[in-house]
Amino acid sequence: MDSKLIQAYSHWFTIISNLLLIIGIFSFIRLSKERRTDIHYCLPFLIVVFTVFYENLGAYTNYNFEFKKTVNAYLGNTEYPKFNLWLFNLTKRQIGVILYLVLIKSWLEPSERKYMTWMIYIFIAVTGVIQLSGIEPLYLNQPIIFTIGANMILIGSGLYFIGLITVEQYLIRNPLRLLSFWQMTFIMFAFTLSYISSVALLYLYQVNPVLGNTLQELGMAVQLFNLGVFTLTIASPLLPTIFEKEPSYEFS
Repeated sequence: MDSKLIQAYSHWFTIISNLLLIIGIFSFIRLSKERRTDIHYCLPFLIVVFTVFYENLGAYTNYNFEFKKTVNAYLGNTEYPKFNLWLFNLTKRQIGVILYLVLIKSWLEPSERKYMTWMIYIFIAVTGVIQLSGIEPLYLNQPIIFTIGANMILIGSGLYFIGLITVEQYLIRNPLRLLSFWQMTFIMFAFTLSYISSVALLYLYQVNPVLGNTLQELGMAVQLFNLGVFTLTIASPLLPTIFEKEPSYEFS
């Protein structure tokens, strides 16, 4: 086997994320039909599958330079053929943000879900206008799009935590035994850290490469914790004594 291909897929982040995907698939298959169609299980499963897919595709683009160069040329990027920002802009910073917003919406009270619906529509519309107008091409950094998406995620997470301390159904439960609490905590932490990284990472790599690399590795670790919580969510019906049922839904 090609040594470069092995090297591309031998990073600790890629290995652990693939293992989480295997655990997630195994757990999802064991769920009842009712739970496999419930958004609180199928959406975390979709996020895990989608995230591991684009991370593996990212590793492949670093292995197959000609493929990456061809895609960049098709998008009009001949100046930076080594960049694969187009992949992560489309998947992580656009489609991924929409999936997270839908997930957050599913945990909110019905009266607050309309706000998330409008944010999703606005994000899709603004992203399309910014890209089609050429303000932020798909193949370059997209700080405006990422800032809008990250702030919407933080607003949605804030709405959840406000409900956690004000809604009676949440007050009578132990938040540390609610998977929604851990999901929102790591989502908020991950996007906060990603936002800081997007602003400071290039500067840090210039003035302090070690700190810049550490910040990037920390971001990967937080993303793995995020995937781990989603995997645990999928497997939670198999661990009935550990977690409490969420107040927003009950199974018959």
